Amino acid sequence: MRKVLASGIIALVILAVGAIPSSAAIQGSYVEVRSADVYTGPCFANSEVGVEGRHAIVAWKISQGEWRGTNLSGLSVVAVVRAKDNLGDPYHNPFPAKSILIVDQRANAAQRDALIEFAHAAGGRLVAHVVRIDRAPIRVNFSGEMNGTVTLVAGTLARVQTRSLCAGDGICGNEVRYYPPLTKVSHAMPAYTVAEAFDGAGLGVVWNSQDDRSAYIASFHM
Repeated sequence: MRKVLASGIIALVILAVGAIPSSAAIQGSYVEVRSADVYTGPCFANSEVGVEGRHAIVAWKISQGEWRGTNLSGLSVVAVVRAKDNLGDPYHNPFPAKSILIVDQRANAAQRDALIEFAHAAGGRLVAHVVRIDRAPIRVNFSGEMNGTVTLVAGTLARVQTRSLCAGDGICGNEVRYYPPLTKVSHAMPAYTVAEAFDGAGLGVVWNSQDDRSAYIASFHM
């Protein structure tokens, strides 16, 4: 059995969320998956620049809170992004990027509008140019106290499955958190992407990939 490098990752995220001051307007858990490794060595990262890293799926699962007076507790919103260049490359500007938003189908009209506004605020430049907004049933599960398993299903549009990084995931021995998360989050931990896919419209591309060191799990509060 491979030794788990990031044991307790979900426990840390849950504890971090619990430690957020009650004055925080909105808070919850976050998962991000990129089309390039984020936990990697410089040689692997350099080989992907200009080739990979233009796509991302990010999701905010709101545990509690309001956004400008609208209660969003228990709801989720997903952003799917297609950028001009590698989203982590410090030498090229990947923006403006195109994005679509997937809004939790359970949201009423006021909550839908609030989720869209929240995503714009939380995502910043990543979601500054939204070309399409969809509604879908969203399920985001952060499971287990000793593993990094996250499952995201947004209808038939987007899917993500992650796990903790293990000793066998190291390739060159020089792996670091090469790229920071794409949005402002707390206690971010890298994770392994078992699978991620986007099958929706609006970005001019769909994808389905597996087995990358390309995910972050974190908490957020605003």
